[in-house]
Amino acid sequence: MPETYDFSDLSKRFGDVMRASRLNCATAESCTAGLVGHVITLIAGSSDYFMGGVIAYSNQAKVDLLGVRQATLDSVGAVSSETALEMAAGARRALHADVGIATTGIAGPGGATDRKPVGLVYVAVSTPAGDDVRELRFQSDRLGNIEQAADAALSFAIEYLSKHHSTSNG
Repeated sequence: MPETYDFSDLSKRFGDVMRASRLNCATAESCTAGLVGHVITLIAGSSDYFMGGVIAYSNQAKVDLLGVRQATLDSVGAVSSETALEMAAGARRALHADVGIATTGIAGPGGATDRKPVGLVYVAVSTPAGDDVRELRFQSDRLGNIEQAADAALSFAIEYLSKHHSTSNG
């Protein structure tokens, strides 16, 4: 059995940032299929700041549940910075959250194209103060790519919130 990723420290750090910022969050996940939400809830008391998540694996779910524009999917595809940003904003709206965190990518082993290889992932954060997205490329097997994407999404959210949402104005 392969060694599994240990998310306990990441979960704790994310919870600390959420509590300190007094914000709540929601997730919109495609390639991670709920792992980001799972990692958030590894900490007891995470219901204080986690509103819930949407697993939007299909394009239709992205449109129907998160409000991703069909024009975005048609022009740049589901695996794109634009779609990730729309997913994060959609999670905020759908779940009435302060912060939306989104993942979309190609975990593999199939689904790749010349322009969008296996391991290509976009993670996005959306807040009332602004949105940001990061493109990442992992080179692992399917499970490794999924775990790295979940880690990257929460690490990016921690970084973004620490930079843009002061925790000292409490």
